[in-house]
Amino acid sequence: MILPVALLVGALCVALAAWAAWFVAADRAVVLRQLWGGAVVEAVLVVQGVIAAAVLATKDHDVDAALFWGYVVVQLIVLPIAAAWAFAERTRWSSVVLLVAALTTGFLEYRLWQIWGVS
Repeated sequence: MILPVALLVGALCVALAAWAAWFVAADRAVVLRQLWGGAVVEAVLVVQGVIAAAVLATKDHDVDAALFWGYVVVQLIVLPIAAAWAFAERTRWSSVVLLVAALTTGFLEYRLWQIWGVS
């Protein structure tokens, strides 16, 4: 994993979580622009997954593959599930769902960095 990409994912997750928290405080539902923000995070996660696959295929890393790829897969499905839920739920709780998903994705990114760094 490349540190700048990991930091970018973390920063995007924090920004999305802050935006969702603002909407929670204002008692507002998620808007389409926030879902597009989640899509940007998801695109960076896909790029990161491709980079990780390429690095793991070309270099010898002592990483538990099941653990690492489990985190990658979960990280890739959290935001789309939250986006679908937020789109269906048109109350303040949609913002709560997006907030929790953004924080979860950021935490999973931190754990991926730890798993990668241990090797």
